Amino acid sequence: MEKTKKQNPQMKQKQIENTNLQEKQFEKEAMKGRDFCLGCDENVLLSLFKLLAGVIAHSGAMISDAIHSASDVFSTIIVMVGTPYPISSTNISYPFRHERMECVAAIVLATVLAVTGLGIGWSAIQSIAKESTGVVVVPGVLALVAAVVSILTKEGMYWYTRFHAKKIDSSALMADAWHHRSDALSSVGALVGIAASRMGYPLMDPLASLVICVFIEKAALDIFKDAINKMVDKACDEDTEQAIRECAEKQPGVIRVDMLKTRVFGNKIYVDLEIGADGNETLREAHAVAEEVHNRIENEFPKVKHIMVHVNPA
Repeated sequence: MEKTKKQNPQMKQKQIENTNLQEKQFEKEAMKGRDFCLGCDENVLLSLFKLLAGVIAHSGAMISDAIHSASDVFSTIIVMVGTPYPISSTNISYPFRHERMECVAAIVLATVLAVTGLGIGWSAIQSIAKESTGVVVVPGVLALVAAVVSILTKEGMYWYTRFHAKKIDSSALMADAWHHRSDALSSVGALVGIAASRMGYPLMDPLASLVICVFIEKAALDIFKDAINKMVDKACDEDTEQAIRECAEKQPGVIRVDMLKTRVFGNKIYVDLEIGADGNETLREAHAVAEEVHNRIENEFPKVKHIMVHVNPA
């Protein structure tokens, strides 16, 4: 016996008002996250500045760092597309598209991040090869200035984006935040390498870039694994499932929990639940039990977007 959606008018109206309020708040926070796309302009300007500084100061590390910053422009555009929108009457044909797009955006970002890291690593290896042939180019002071500016700018963008990613629980925004952090780390490597090169240790420049490459690849792998787990509807963690089970079992009228299945869908949780109730109860009474279980779980677990409750006679 499936739980029906019939409700009294006052309760239904209250739920509609609550849903509209939640959607407005969600949209507001999502737009705050997308507002950081003004960082798109900052990335363009920063990339051009670092590229110019790298060319003028003869710094290969800074030129590679400029390319890394340019990739952030692409990632920002992806986040604009992938950040979830509230469900409305205009997208009822695709009720789950925003969660899926969130995962797709995170996967694309992880790929861009990984490719960028490999590019930096390859550039470092080439620099080491040149060093072995005795070709030494000492970078100018402008490259140091560009590295410092990049570190401060990208670290600030990381914390700004991370704040909004946690606010709306967005894996795509969090991936983009780590992209900013990787760019800041890359600039740290460039700064160390450029400074060491000017002090008479030119090999430190490419070696620092190789270390940063490892950090970037690790971040890309973590983002990719998280997005894939969400794409394949992986069950939520055992602690959450146990808490949901206990929440259902303590509701009046519930004799036992026969089955509980969960799946992580984007940044939300979907639940299929079968409960056992008194077989002598009327349909209306059994429905009331299911309704109470449904509402209590959605209220106590904010990440639960939808729960289907099935009642078995016990």
